Amino acid sequence: MARPKKSTTSNYGTGRRKSAIARVWLTPGEGNISINDRDFKEYLGRPVLEILVRSPLTHLAMNDTFDVKARTKGGGITGQAGAIKLGISRALLEYDEGLRKELRSGGFLTRDPRVKESKKYGRKKARRGFQFVKR
Repeated sequence: MARPKKSTTSNYGTGRRKSAIARVWLTPGEGNISINDRDFKEYLGRPVLEILVRSPLTHLAMNDTFDVKARTKGGGITGQAGAIKLGISRALLEYDEGLRKELRSGGFLTRDPRVKESKKYGRKKARRGFQFVKR
């Protein structure tokens, strides 16, 4: 598959997961990833999340093609990592629309809809009721 000529400008993608939002910019580079102006390994702290963030680029064999700059807010580290993954995928799509089929087949363009269920009145949590006391 022929790759289009590298663009000199950056490509942008927004990702969301749980209550986290990530704004991601891809620029041609050596494969450096920074999240909130920190190195992504230092920011995430867990190898599993590092693999998750890199997964769209690894799937397309573009690890050393782009530098990734992400700004995240909301949620926790896991939600932010998932949001960055979706943001990278959408930015790659802006870079080359021809990658849609590959990204779709890998499940990278699907937003994970799982969010925490809200607490209900008269209950301890969303579904857990108070413990029944007979006496």
